[in-house]
Amino acid sequence: MTSVLYDTPGPRAKRRNVLYTIVFLAVMAVAAWWVLSALADKNQLAADKWTPFVTDSQVWTTYLLPGLTETLKAAALSILIALPLGALLGVGRLSDHRWVRVPVGAVVEFFRAIPVLLLMMFAAALYREFTTVSSDFRPLYAVVTGLVLYNASVIAEVVRAGVLSLPRGQGDAAEALGMRKGQTMLYVLLPQAVTVMLPALVSQLVVIVKDTALGGALLGFEELLSQNRQITANYGANTIATFTVIALIFIVINAILTALAGRLEKRLRQGKKTAAVVIPAQAGATDVGTKTVSGA
Repeated sequence: MTSVLYDTPGPRAKRRNVLYTIVFLAVMAVAAWWVLSALADKNQLAADKWTPFVTDSQVWTTYLLPGLTETLKAAALSILIALPLGALLGVGRLSDHRWVRVPVGAVVEFFRAIPVLLLMMFAAALYREFTTVSSDFRPLYAVVTGLVLYNASVIAEVVRAGVLSLPRGQGDAAEALGMRKGQTMLYVLLPQAVTVMLPALVSQLVVIVKDTALGGALLGFEELLSQNRQITANYGANTIATFTVIALIFIVINAILTALAGRLEKRLRQGKKTAAVVIPAQAGATDVGTKTVSGA
């Protein structure tokens, strides 16, 4: 049995794969032993480095939870602004009008090419020089601005690729019913493209959550990762333990986000089998209330 990209392994290939697996696991075990031994030699595995996260609630109430709150606040604001803005830019890139398509494309390519950290730093400088935003809120504003500009540009490309991946017949059928370009995009193409775009969109949302940490590196934004400095200063230089706990928190957040997106995608795919797209009647139409186009 074969496929386009993969041939079913025979007996010799199976034995070779088993051997490779055993060698790989052995190498990983040796590497893990070496890392743990090095940490033990540096006293990073001592119980007093790890127990504060279990026995001392102030580690959470004073440092971790406030930092997590700031991280989630910046990520939520960035997502709420970047998603609709990115969708709007993506639709603009698909416009039939050159005077819309070209400027929008230039904006998207410009902000996609600049690293997020630079966008945050430029935004912080602009807020400092040209606005009256308080220094207490300036890091949050700068982080959200940088994340929105970059991720909206990436989402625009995701939207454009998702719409272009649909069969051409979808748009042709809508045009045959007399739908305008905007109606075709809003009622036919975008709803179907959502399920195609969702995995890439979820990946980008995970990136937004993680990139909030960049604001803590240079802008003084008191997000989750930046709290490691305060914790290690007050709890005996437990750097490895602190980074491990913070990493686990990020993993849990992103796992929850991915699981919610997976459930949403499943519901969308199930609903897509029976849903119909309802189109408002065209002006001047007689004896027709609405028209429907299958969403499948």
